[in-house]
Amino acid sequence: MNTRPIRIVVVDDHPLFRDGLRRLLEAEPGFIVVGEGADGSEAIRLVWQTCPDVLLLDLSMPGISGSDTLRALASTGPCVRTLVLTGSFDLDTLACALQQGAAGVMRKESSTTLLFKAIRAIAAGEYWVCGGPVATAADAVRCLRADSTTNVRSHRFSLTRRELEIVAAVAAGESNKEIAERLAISKYTIKHHLANVFDKVGVFSRVELAAFAMHHGLVESGRPQA
Repeated sequence: MNTRPIRIVVVDDHPLFRDGLRRLLEAEPGFIVVGEGADGSEAIRLVWQTCPDVLLLDLSMPGISGSDTLRALASTGPCVRTLVLTGSFDLDTLACALQQGAAGVMRKESSTTLLFKAIRAIAAGEYWVCGGPVATAADAVRCLRADSTTNVRSHRFSLTRRELEIVAAVAAGESNKEIAERLAISKYTIKHHLANVFDKVGVFSRVELAAFAMHHGLVESGRPQA
């Protein structure tokens, strides 16, 4: 069994975010941060110097952008798997990042649990998008486009992305405990989200919510769309 730690480089132009991320990673068994930088030029230099397994890369940086960094590493850099971290969801930009060589994309507000899963999946050769692993870059792009469609659905009833995830899970027949375990949040948080959803869409039970979701196209065949 290979017990070698996953070597990680962190590149983000916000020092507080970068420092917090480094501390989280260093506290997790099996990870080691071998470098950190603030822009694309430092990312390229660190990848050449340290030969990491995974590069955590912000797309929006001064100087050499994340997109330019991906292109440079794809054409001349050593082999590294890159997880793009973003504070916004722009379908074209993220799809382009995958096509330029990124192995995954993840929102910065994602949970620590998901981040650790994403790093391990990418280091193992998988791709990561929409909160889960996929086999190929093409699968990742398709998932991104489906995720964008989910955003459009959620805005119809002022539902947040998390609330829409829970609606889909309820329609699929999952219990609060099952939803909480899958999303890595507490059952209390699930109840809080459900109460908000009930108020927004005007239903009074899980059965009514499932029927409402199916009728209004928030889910298809009771399966989550994110």
